[in-house]
Amino acid sequence: MPRAKREKSSTGIYHIIFRGINRQRIFEDEQDYQRFLQILEDVKKKSEYEIYGYCLMSNHVHLLMKEGMEELGRTFKRIGACYVYYYNWKYKRRGHLFQDRYKSEVVEDTGYFLSVLRYIHHNPVKAKIVKNLEDYPWSSYKEYLKAPRICRSDYGFSLFHGEPKKAKKLLIDFHKEINDDRCMEYDTKVRWQDHEVVEYLLREYNMERPKELYTLERGVMNKIFHQCKKEGMSIRQLERITGVSFTLIRNA
Repeated sequence: MPRAKREKSSTGIYHIIFRGINRQRIFEDEQDYQRFLQILEDVKKKSEYEIYGYCLMSNHVHLLMKEGMEELGRTFKRIGACYVYYYNWKYKRRGHLFQDRYKSEVVEDTGYFLSVLRYIHHNPVKAKIVKNLEDYPWSSYKEYLKAPRICRSDYGFSLFHGEPKKAKKLLIDFHKEINDDRCMEYDTKVRWQDHEVVEYLLREYNMERPKELYTLERGVMNKIFHQCKKEGMSIRQLERITGVSFTLIRNA
């Protein structure tokens, strides 16, 4: 079945998401996050896109951006190639790192622009990584609070007020509002394939085979199963792959 043609934005602005293949982590440490931001900054000089907001999560990236001098597909090939070269060299690996196709949605008006911006910035809070937006170091929210690096924060501020101090206060208040922003996201309810579960366990918990879980201390095993269920893996699937009983996994 052929892929659906991407919707074209009349404003040139898009909400973009791309993630690690098979839900793989794409950022392992601070250096990785910093390198990706540097690549965004470097490619920006060539492609001339504008970034209004971003959030780097462990296995995926959100961008609110305006298309530049080239089509977005070409731009993301540049970004992906640069980062994968670095990542594979650093971690002595080969092969693909990102899902084969980024996901995008058009942003046609200022109301939705602001909703997407807030939604992106709230990702680490919703994931319970931090309690406060300003505590997360890898989103553009800090660029709105302090000095911009790669983010066109001036455009975001201009949507609130012409005077910088008032605009900043209004933007902060806007982010604090109780909201039900619903924006594009990867479908986290897609069923995990068995090979993806195996790869996840081996990668995240440094195992040689999934059945090693059975030999772990009960508290450690429970924490691993709790996280697996949180990620969307089924109890029956985990039972089949690890050899641990349904009841033990359910109670974890």
